[in-house]
Amino acid sequence: MAGRMVVGSAALADLVRPASAPDPAGGHRVLPVRAELTGLLPSRGLRRGSTVAVGAGQPRRSGATSLILALLAEASRAGSWCAVVGVPTFGAGAAAEAGIALDRLALVPDPGPEWPTVVAALIDGVDVVVTAVPATVSASVATRLAARARQRGSVLVPYGRWDGADVTLQVVRGVWQGLGPGRGRLRRREVTVSARGRGAAARPKEIKVWLPGDELTRVIPRSAGLGAPAAAPSRRLRVVAPPARTLAAAGPA
Repeated sequence: MAGRMVVGSAALADLVRPASAPDPAGGHRVLPVRAELTGLLPSRGLRRGSTVAVGAGQPRRSGATSLILALLAEASRAGSWCAVVGVPTFGAGAAAEAGIALDRLALVPDPGPEWPTVVAALIDGVDVVVTAVPATVSASVATRLAARARQRGSVLVPYGRWDGADVTLQVVRGVWQGLGPGRGRLRRREVTVSARGRGAAARPKEIKVWLPGDELTRVIPRSAGLGAPAAAPSRRLRVVAPPARTLAAAGPA
């Protein structure tokens, strides 16, 4: 994998231009998600222009990162561009295993004080923008970014507390499976995901799924055996720096 150094503003421009190209999926107003998650979303998918928040919970046991991977996987497979901002622990290996196309995935691990500018620039050209929510974000900035997503037809996925989201998903319970008496390996987790929101999402919902599991995610039956998730082929990763900052970008030479 060849590397090159890029200046942040140029990197964002270089990304947004190809990401803004005609949608291979045909410009559908609802981007697909795993079938098991459709019941949690008002449009049974990621509706363009909507804000779908994912509650952060307790970092070590919440399962929120696995939930984000599950939300992005089908849209990415269908040809959508995705970006993840401010989540330095978001792993390319896990993303590839989830089925996310790394050549259409942009990562901005540390946007710094330019966070609103970075997120706004990505909303202008990327189909799904996941962003960790800074503790200092104001309600006015959050409102402007949500309005920009509605105008541009992007799906904004705040990772953390976000008042006014169309729907908020939260892993409320989780139990790891795979360990036996004195031996074994953690393989996947049985989690309960809740959904609450406004309008069509006003009625609270809950489902139980495996994260990860067979094909990453599935509804848990009353009795189920364990199995390791299938490995996905390696793909290339694009790393994008925020404006006025410099990062190494991985991509074709």
